[in-house]
Amino acid sequence: MNKIMTQQHFSKSETEFPWWKGACIYQIYPRSFMDTNGDGIGDLKGITEKLEYIASLGVDGIWISPFFTSPMKDFGYDVADFCGIDPMFGNLTDFKELLAKAHSLNLKVIIDQVYSHTSDAHEWFQESRISKDNDKSDYYVWADAQPDGTPPNNWQSVFYGPSWTWDARRKQYYFHNFLPEQPDLNVHNPKVQEEILKVARFWLELGVDGFRLDALNFLMHDPEFRDNPPKTDGIKTRPFDYQYQKYSMSHPDIPAFIEKLAGVINSYPNRFTVAEVGGAEAAVEMREFTKGNTRLNTAYGFVFLYADEITPKLVQDAVLGSQDFWVSWAFSNHDAPRCVSRWAKGRDEAAAARCFMALLAAMRGNIFLYYGEELGLEQADIPFEQLQDPEAIKNYPLTLGRDGARSPMVWQGNGGFSNGQSWLPIDSRHFPKAVANQEANPDSMLNYTRKIMAMRQSTPELLWGDIKFTKVDENLLIFEREYDGETVICAFNLGFVTVNYQFVKNSKILLQVNGATLEKLPPLGILLLKV
Repeated sequence: MNKIMTQQHFSKSETEFPWWKGACIYQIYPRSFMDTNGDGIGDLKGITEKLEYIASLGVDGIWISPFFTSPMKDFGYDVADFCGIDPMFGNLTDFKELLAKAHSLNLKVIIDQVYSHTSDAHEWFQESRISKDNDKSDYYVWADAQPDGTPPNNWQSVFYGPSWTWDARRKQYYFHNFLPEQPDLNVHNPKVQEEILKVARFWLELGVDGFRLDALNFLMHDPEFRDNPPKTDGIKTRPFDYQYQKYSMSHPDIPAFIEKLAGVINSYPNRFTVAEVGGAEAAVEMREFTKGNTRLNTAYGFVFLYADEITPKLVQDAVLGSQDFWVSWAFSNHDAPRCVSRWAKGRDEAAAARCFMALLAAMRGNIFLYYGEELGLEQADIPFEQLQDPEAIKNYPLTLGRDGARSPMVWQGNGGFSNGQSWLPIDSRHFPKAVANQEANPDSMLNYTRKIMAMRQSTPELLWGDIKFTKVDENLLIFEREYDGETVICAFNLGFVTVNYQFVKNSKILLQVNGATLEKLPPLGILLLKV
């Protein structure tokens, strides 16, 4: 039995909370969302065309991954012009039309900002590499070779190999945490900081509602260029995994710059900021980046995105580790395999998708819904010869890569993404899950997602309530969300066997899914109860 009830509707505007607190943001990977000109690549007009659909999900806004001018070596995260729109996605007029339509539908628009690095095609880098004494010479991180010609230190890049590339014109190495085509900005430089603030003002003046700040703990390096210490534990598939990134990232001056940036952003009313923070010290840094009222609103890490399985203890540890700041959660995104494929573990994937969607909606904090997650899409199978992701190609087959999570959205039974050859293939398993197919079925994953989001939006306990864990074992995850004297019990069986459990008989059932009853929870069974 699947049963969903919603409480009486209330307006967030009637409360003391800003719009973003407890918000659900729908992430769009623009290359893969909707193509309107037949070139096989999604575009801004395609997003605009589908905004009514997004609004129908009951989300508060959208986050659009980079659409800026770029050589696309890392598919837009190598920015060549922070204030320009790449022609493959459209132009500034297209973006303004998208913004206006989204706002007319009461959707906020969040955009990516990539401040730790640029493309090597950016005009700043082109000037910086010419000489050691030009206006932009210190905009990037340059260092002399060691006496034997080797790089300045042992730092390794995220994707593969050393973080240093030799430039013959300057006769120096430049630093890059990611691809060689993504040189790191020297954000210690006050001039660079001011350039970044100008970029932020540009988009804020246009009317965007906030920023997702990419790789924020990569923003500053150790100016002394000390070697990173070796790492002996953990899984190692690339040189980056053999080090603790003590000096190549996470510099203690980052929070001071965050305060400058937040000061600019907060001078515009009702704006929102969320930091992406990865790495071994993510929880500590998320807390630091959101500390007090002068920094960022929220942050998210990779605790769920990179988890091979979902367990009650994982959820409890993640939540308890973020109790003292307002956190954001994502189960899937453009950098990680889709959660259904990681966590189903042989169980029914449709039931798994429903369970994970309900768990996401019950979490304390903000939540991000990745395009296609509302359809229950699994990780696409992309043959090696059709891979596009440079990380996947270089590290194949040890690194799953990101292409399988970036395959095009399925709108119709035949795809419906593009009239041309899509930049990535569509997995044949996705066609039956197309939007058009699910719209007509009241019991579909799509309509289930709408009901779940409506339930969250109409339940203050789920939006803003405190959280207390009452049962965490091998199978059961049970916690309470409490707000203003009202309580919702959230119960999930994340295990593989049916568990008998006696719930309060006179509870109001808000959600009853995957065969759950007041006496037992089958695997992936869910109960949300108002007591």
